[in-house]
Amino acid sequence: MNVKIDRKIVKYSVAKPEAPKVSKEKPAESKVIRMHEKLERPEMLVGSTYKVKTPVSDHAMYVTINDIVLNEGTKHENRRPFEIFINSKNLDHYQWIVALTRIISAVFRKGGDVTFLVEELKAVFDPRGGYWQPGGKFMPSIIAELGYIIEKHLQNIGLLARTELDDHQRKLIAEKRAEFEARAKQQDAFAASDFPAGAQLCGKCSTAAVVMLDGCMTCLSCGDSKCG
Repeated sequence: MNVKIDRKIVKYSVAKPEAPKVSKEKPAESKVIRMHEKLERPEMLVGSTYKVKTPVSDHAMYVTINDIVLNEGTKHENRRPFEIFINSKNLDHYQWIVALTRIISAVFRKGGDVTFLVEELKAVFDPRGGYWQPGGKFMPSIIAELGYIIEKHLQNIGLLARTELDDHQRKLIAEKRAEFEARAKQQDAFAASDFPAGAQLCGKCSTAAVVMLDGCMTCLSCGDSKCG
């Protein structure tokens, strides 16, 4: 569009685009509450209690893990372990129980990835030997069983993914198991065991379920095979 200038030009300026206004409000992400050691304990926590009965002790242990719910009611809501308590009538283990619960609770409240505790605890072996659980699963120590309990709890609250066999692996194991039992026709080694007699201990899942199939040692519980 043409503009007619009928006066003398005495000054001029260049029009610039307006700068975007900077919002003084903090982004939503900065308001997300994350787990850290200075986070105050609420008056009420949600949790779960697990019973541990082992053949090496006359008294059962009760493991309670309490969780804190962060960012409740928002899309960032998540549940994190906050503290752990172990109760038992057996006073022989009192000192290490108190020390262990305090250390684990401190790690929980520290924040970050706490799932490493599972493998660390499961790797503890009792020098006097472990024990067999009902069903034929070998437990190397009471501490290792505590690691399995924490693993189960972290899976329940969504911090750890469940490792399950796919449909093809379950079908293959069922076929191989049926084939082996039909050929061997042996009774179980344990009264409550679900696996054939003579089965060896699996180094991956600690279950007495490893048998020879097609010239290869194969676990009927987790599918681990020496032949890959």
